Amino acid sequence: MVLTDTHTHLYSTEFESQNIQLIETAIQKGISRFFMPNVDSKSVAGMLDIERQFPENCFAMMGLHPCSVNETVEEELKMVEDWFKKRKFVAVGEIGIDLYWDKTFLKQQQDAFRKQIQLAKEYNLSFVIHSRNSFDEVIEIISEFKSENIKAIFHCFSGTIEQAEKVIESGNFKLGIGGVVTFKNSGLDKVVEAIDLKHLVLETDAPYLAPVPYRGKRNDPEYLLLIAKKIAEIKNISIEEVAEITTKNSKEIFSSL
Repeated sequence: MVLTDTHTHLYSTEFESQNIQLIETAIQKGISRFFMPNVDSKSVAGMLDIERQFPENCFAMMGLHPCSVNETVEEELKMVEDWFKKRKFVAVGEIGIDLYWDKTFLKQQQDAFRKQIQLAKEYNLSFVIHSRNSFDEVIEIISEFKSENIKAIFHCFSGTIEQAEKVIESGNFKLGIGGVVTFKNSGLDKVVEAIDLKHLVLETDAPYLAPVPYRGKRNDPEYLLLIAKKIAEIKNISIEEVAEITTKNSKEIFSSL
């Protein structure tokens, strides 16, 4: 069984120098592919260090997180562009729009999102979308590129069935399903039940959004098993089938791996 975590911040300081041990434990349990989104210039070194230590398992993306879009946005975007000139990455991410914390830089977030989608096109890469409290704004920008054969993951999808269908219709997109699917009143279980498994990929967003029974605590890499198990229960299939199909789906998005 091969499970794939399409979104994990393994380099986070919240792991308190336990990163290596936690990754090794997850690998022993069948979680052998980890895709790491970048946040901003401060996260690059730690992310690349993890990739160097686990070159067969951990794969780095490059991008500017919308929550890091502020007065320094042009400098940060140049950093992203410069890294793409230096070496290969598996995707552009994580990028998008976040209106949960602050709407001050909405225009800058929109511009940065467009520019980084253009980067994905330039390097023939997929991208990973952050869309907290901004589904309509994100879909509006995505629609500008609808005819251009783009591939992406809607990270941490927690919307409605109608929104899920809109994502699927927008291009070669997958829905990233994480710990929220285990939350009692999230409603995400109904969405997963209604949507064909071919449209879903798994993610932890570790160290954030831990699944039940660890909700509110640090999300460790091995907890992807709990997410896969929940989806298997919803779909009434084996966890091995969930692993097989969602890993196949991840390979469609991250086509180089």
